[in-house]
Amino acid sequence: MQRTLTRVLLVLLGVVTAATGLWPLLSPLGFYQDFPGFRHGWVSMDGAFDEHLIRDFGALNLALAATLIGAAVIGTTAVARLAAVAALLFAVPHFVYHLGHVGHFAAVDQAMILSTLALGVLVPLVVLFVPERRPVRSATP
Repeated sequence: MQRTLTRVLLVLLGVVTAATGLWPLLSPLGFYQDFPGFRHGWVSMDGAFDEHLIRDFGALNLALAATLIGAAVIGTTAVARLAAVAALLFAVPHFVYHLGHVGHFAAVDQAMILSTLALGVLVPLVVLFVPERRPVRSATP
């Protein structure tokens, strides 16, 4: 059960991360102006447009997505935990930054930003700390 849960979580996180990576690579200005969609413009409210930075963000998200999905396919506990650590190394500083930089957003946007970023921390933590189920050995040879 735990291995299936771990794989599902890795794939879900990987797919979301891939989508977040593709958009800035395909349309850096569109990502800057409209992320997360629905004309919210979270990125544009946080500073000037920098195509290089936005493309790098997209590429790094794709690299992380490949790591997460690859870990799900490989299926070992060690690789899943390594992918979770990689995700946390991105997600924790990103979340901490936004904890102190959401005051200029509307309350609903603040809640959405912090809750989605908190999920980005929580999911890898679950993957990291879900214990591996070991098969029960019979007492008879």
